[in-house]
Amino acid sequence: MNVELTRFRVKEGKSEIVDEWLKFLNDNMEDVLLTLEGEKMYVETIFREELNGHEYLYWYSIQGENGQDVEASSHWIDKKHIEYWKECIDERFKPVDLKTEVVMIPNNIRKSLM
Repeated sequence: MNVELTRFRVKEGKSEIVDEWLKFLNDNMEDVLLTLEGEKMYVETIFREELNGHEYLYWYSIQGENGQDVEASSHWIDKKHIEYWKECIDERFKPVDLKTEVVMIPNNIRKSLM
């Protein structure tokens, strides 16, 4: 099981498109949740922050081993998600993986995830 929190910088001038992207995900949650099964993605949460004049998105996830990569998906929701990603995420900024120090998941929940 992988528990991750990663920070990505948003391209300058793309805040309104990020608003649209996040609304798209929320508005299509039923389809979003269907695609998570193939990825073995148990929890995926997106956070948003303004820091030192830059906008960032953070992805928090709990994922099982050997899940399908989102780029390999043929589902329309993943294709649209990747379109937004390419338009909004600044690939020139190296993503920051925050270091996992403690994972607190009760055993009964952990067992159901595996």
